[in-house]
Amino acid sequence: MDGKLTLSLDGAIRLALENNTNIRIGEEQVETAKDALERALGVFDPNVQASFNSTRQLQEQYLELGSGSSILNSLNQFTTVTFSQNFETGTQFQTQFSSSKFTSNSSFYFFSPAFSTGLSFNIVQPLLRGGGWVVNRAPIVVAQRGIAQSRASFEAQVNDTLLRVVNDYWSAIQARENVVVQQESLDEAQKSYERDKHSLELGALPPLDIYRSESQVASRRVAEIQAEYALKQMEDQLRLDIGADIDDNIRALDLSLTEKPEPTGTLMSIDIPTALQKALEYRPELESVRQQLAADDTNIRVAHNGLLPNLSLTGGYTTSGLNNITVNGNLVAGTYGDAIGQMFGFGYPTYQFGLNLNYSFRNRQAEAAMGDALSAKRRDLYSERQTHEQIILSVTNAVHQVEQAKLSMESANVALDLAKKTLQAEQHKYELGAESVFFVLEAQTELTQAEQSLLQSQVSYQMATAQVEHDTGGLLARFQVQISGLSRH
Repeated sequence: MDGKLTLSLDGAIRLALENNTNIRIGEEQVETAKDALERALGVFDPNVQASFNSTRQLQEQYLELGSGSSILNSLNQFTTVTFSQNFETGTQFQTQFSSSKFTSNSSFYFFSPAFSTGLSFNIVQPLLRGGGWVVNRAPIVVAQRGIAQSRASFEAQVNDTLLRVVNDYWSAIQARENVVVQQESLDEAQKSYERDKHSLELGALPPLDIYRSESQVASRRVAEIQAEYALKQMEDQLRLDIGADIDDNIRALDLSLTEKPEPTGTLMSIDIPTALQKALEYRPELESVRQQLAADDTNIRVAHNGLLPNLSLTGGYTTSGLNNITVNGNLVAGTYGDAIGQMFGFGYPTYQFGLNLNYSFRNRQAEAAMGDALSAKRRDLYSERQTHEQIILSVTNAVHQVEQAKLSMESANVALDLAKKTLQAEQHKYELGAESVFFVLEAQTELTQAEQSLLQSQVSYQMATAQVEHDTGGLLARFQVQISGLSRH
């Protein structure tokens, strides 16, 4: 609008949620946590392996019995297909189909080609270490809690970013209003200088007295220039927060901030117990710590399982087939289908059952893992306490800052009113010739300082209320829908 980027405070926050680089980087942490869950689930993905090998061999014979030829010619082809899968109970299942074809011109074999097939099923079930739902689902549970923890950490990062945007917005407002104050101060000094110059021309003012007014004009001009460049710096910081310089077309627009520093409506009134209750209920940092503690409990159970002996139950079943068929009392070569049919006829089974025990009288690695898990839990408990302490301190300070800012605004308004009256009185005395211009300039300086103090107290109040909103989860609540869209897209 009119070649400017017009922004309210809410508008700046929404732009930051869309464009802020730190938020975009933090969002990727959630995606990384989702990938960790996929990796944990990948352990239970079924797997199929297949292989085929073919070997042709030509060999000179040196035995009288043979193929009737001086060269022994044989072909051996072998095929296997294996399916395996791990289950969340710790069960390892594998089934394998094997098939071979053997052809030879040797007379030692009953028939050629010979087809043989086999189908086997094998199961391994850990009974102590590595067995059960808890230990095998632990990586999945930890990864799921990692997603929840990363989302909570992301929301905490967004919460901090929003507070920074709010503070930078109000800092830019303060810098803008300070430019106005400095311009008004310069105008007043310029008017005093023009009056003194006119008085000097009329001979009513000693020549040396003009330098005081002229000096004030120069010094206030310096203050105005400094205020203008301070405004540029604050606006540049805000532009970085909202990503205004990402687009070349937006980069060319000047900022136009619509908010006023003076508070509107009823001033915030909140007591420390109420603020603490909200903070401890809504702060995402606490949720992040809670998820980490829950993951610690899971890791402790896994580490405890690692201390158990390694006892496993194994079982297997195999059936086989061969293409040997009997025709008129004679053994002749059948087809590949005959070998398959014999295999599925289960006429030649093999059964296997076993127990395997691996016991270490002292498992130092498992003991160390258990110690690490317990240490991590204790460390995270202290982190939880530290987070509580930090939140309590931050909330308490924020409430005190609100109260201080409210009292400061009251005092600053009184001081500003008195400064205006003092300036009017000094100007009147100066016009009557009762005082020198020194007292007028001094009163102008005091008025400028009073205006700056009021501006500072107003902006401090705005920042203090934003800090309370940040600490109690109010900022997150206002933009929760948009933030949830960021972390769950």
